[in-house]
Amino acid sequence: MNKKEVIVLIKNAKRKDGRVKASVYLGNGKYKYVYASNNKELEHKVQEVKLQLGKGIDVSAERDTFGQWAERWLKLKKPDISAKRYAAYQYTVRHFESISNMPICKIRTADIQDIISDAAEAGAAKQTLSQYKSVCRQIIQLAADNRVLDYNPAVAVKIPKQAAKTTKRALTEQEQEWIMSPTDHRGQRAAMIMMFAGLRRGELIPLLWTDIDLKNKTITVNKSVEMIHSRPVVKNSTKTASGMRVIHIPKLLADYLAEQDRNNNFLVCPDAHGNMYTESAWERMWESYMRELNFKFGDFSGIMVTDKKSGQLTEFKLPKSRFAPIKIPMVIPAITAHWLRHTYITMLYLAGVDVMTAKEQAGHADIKTTVIILYGHTQQSSYILIKITVIIGLKAFYSGFIFLTLQIEESCIV
Repeated sequence: MNKKEVIVLIKNAKRKDGRVKASVYLGNGKYKYVYASNNKELEHKVQEVKLQLGKGIDVSAERDTFGQWAERWLKLKKPDISAKRYAAYQYTVRHFESISNMPICKIRTADIQDIISDAAEAGAAKQTLSQYKSVCRQIIQLAADNRVLDYNPAVAVKIPKQAAKTTKRALTEQEQEWIMSPTDHRGQRAAMIMMFAGLRRGELIPLLWTDIDLKNKTITVNKSVEMIHSRPVVKNSTKTASGMRVIHIPKLLADYLAEQDRNNNFLVCPDAHGNMYTESAWERMWESYMRELNFKFGDFSGIMVTDKKSGQLTEFKLPKSRFAPIKIPMVIPAITAHWLRHTYITMLYLAGVDVMTAKEQAGHADIKTTVIILYGHTQQSSYILIKITVIIGLKAFYSGFIFLTLQIEESCIV
């Protein structure tokens, strides 16, 4: 008998447990054993095995679980990503615990869809759900590439339309004024650089004064930090290869930086002790900065609070100092580093900078990222805009500063 051929031996005699058994030769001395309650069912199962073998599927791996392939996928990813990204992937994988012990070849689209839909009902944002789907799809695709299965059920999973959207937007003209308002808070320097040069937080923290050329109005981005156990570790590279760049900055930012006291520190944005920010130190600083902006620019009219003594609702009265021993409600939006960076990219576009140059100045690896940001911030998501007219309005605020006013002529379908 030719060992290269698929050999099927069907034994009609029933086993002690009442089932019948067949052996399918896989090659290299290996057999696949098939069991059924009767010969007709057994023949059907044997044909399924032969069909899988004909497609090149590794039937010996049919017991491989989703969890096992998830571990393999994480192991492959680890050398090429940051510790923060790796931890995020581990966190995402944990959301698939309900299918972790299932044979990966038995997982169906409905199994994954249930997980995504449940997460949506629990309040997960669309971006988070898309991340879940992407990770699951990549894990199963790794198994498919290794011929454990011949299709990827995660591809057909749908993100619920009613899922909440993550809020990432450009700052309004008023919010830009808040950032530029004179203050001694150390958070302003970081905010100004992120808003007018588009640096990521990881690029800003290790930024040195020697990286800034005020005469030629440029900032050279050639390193970044990775937070490992909340501590900054400098890498002589950026998030992507495209992140290594020379940014041309406006005169406003150059003049602002020229006036800053460096305090004999090499770092442009050091913490209160002159060192690079840790994760927790950055969060404390940024929260403090937001509270200062809230105190100075928040509209507290009509804000009601509970009086501790009487227990009755009363109108909130803003104290003379933000350090007063009373809780001041947050009434302004929680501006993030992402918002400032998105503001920078939107400014470039509205100022007439082409999308490819905007991509390079922002340090994006993929132009799609730049386009998505611009689309989201220059069109109203609740409308289908048929005609958009962009008018750049010039308003002087310090020498050389340009406010970019987007005027949209709407011919739209609600």
